[in-house]
Amino acid sequence: MLVVMKHGASQAEIDAVVEVIEEMGYEARPMPGAQRTAVGLVGNDGRVDSSRIEALAGVAQVIHVTQPYKQVSREWRPENTVVTIAPGVHVGGNEVVLMAGPCSVESEEQILAAARAVRAAGAACLRGGAFKPRSSPYAFQGLGKRGLELLALARQETGLAVVTEAMDESGAELVAEYADCIQIGARNMQNYSLLRFVGGLGKPVLLKRGMAATISDLLLSAEYILAAGNPNVILCERGVRTFDTAARNMFDLTAIPIVQGLSHLPIVADPSHGTGIRDKVTPMARAAVAAGAHGILVEVHPNPERALSDGAQSLYPEQFAQLVQELRAIAAAIGRTLTPAPGTVPVAVG
Repeated sequence: MLVVMKHGASQAEIDAVVEVIEEMGYEARPMPGAQRTAVGLVGNDGRVDSSRIEALAGVAQVIHVTQPYKQVSREWRPENTVVTIAPGVHVGGNEVVLMAGPCSVESEEQILAAARAVRAAGAACLRGGAFKPRSSPYAFQGLGKRGLELLALARQETGLAVVTEAMDESGAELVAEYADCIQIGARNMQNYSLLRFVGGLGKPVLLKRGMAATISDLLLSAEYILAAGNPNVILCERGVRTFDTAARNMFDLTAIPIVQGLSHLPIVADPSHGTGIRDKVTPMARAAVAAGAHGILVEVHPNPERALSDGAQSLYPEQFAQLVQELRAIAAAIGRTLTPAPGTVPVAVG
């Protein structure tokens, strides 16, 4: 439930609404806006009698949120949420944020080479896994804490914001210490205890859609993080598993406008995992920006043929540089720009 206050409602009137909501046994979350304040009622089990609230001074309207996810929905917050990952890197606005780097951090030489390459091409964020969930227990699992230290070293040299995955609560605490944004991978999208935990860490969270998850499933998972007190969630479309074996996954471009209609949270796209095939990554990245994605997550490796994970879907640095030029033109065609790499000036097109 959302209580919309009248324009010019006094602080005393807002406080009275909060007090009544709490007396009813629910949590109240005031949300000041540019024109008026709204107060969200959290914990609504569907049996709230709104008449008591509607009668309070200063209340303009009580909106019953119809979706199973509440705080994530556009009914709760009509305007877009913009998540700040690092100074100058804002996901959800008019700029398209490019996040690029290898699937896994393998060595200091490798991650520094990747960071330098993607920054030179125009990326604003460095992606790379220190903890890697793999289907086989014998596959490379990542460097753990050492991988996080190397990501921090790459950030220190290049200025790139760091986005990396956490697999469990202890790993999430380490990621929060070293990185700028905590990624929750597809396999953990419905790990609700982990979602609650990262919701309390105070770091932006990038939440990937599960391999067999509906859009409603994704938004309900995001609700866990917001319900834990963290509004800074970025959704990610990374493809879903289907019966067709022509590509690794089906990259669901329709999810981008659908999510934007249902939720105020930003959504980025991962065409690398969405296709699993290097020569399909570029066209799907172009399509995702054209569809309105707030960012692109792309795997780039200095030597993909030597990659310890996902080399077949990783772009060569020169391929990524070409892709950035193409994305810049596509963004300009729909009235948008790319977030500039740290320490550079925006590049105009046209």
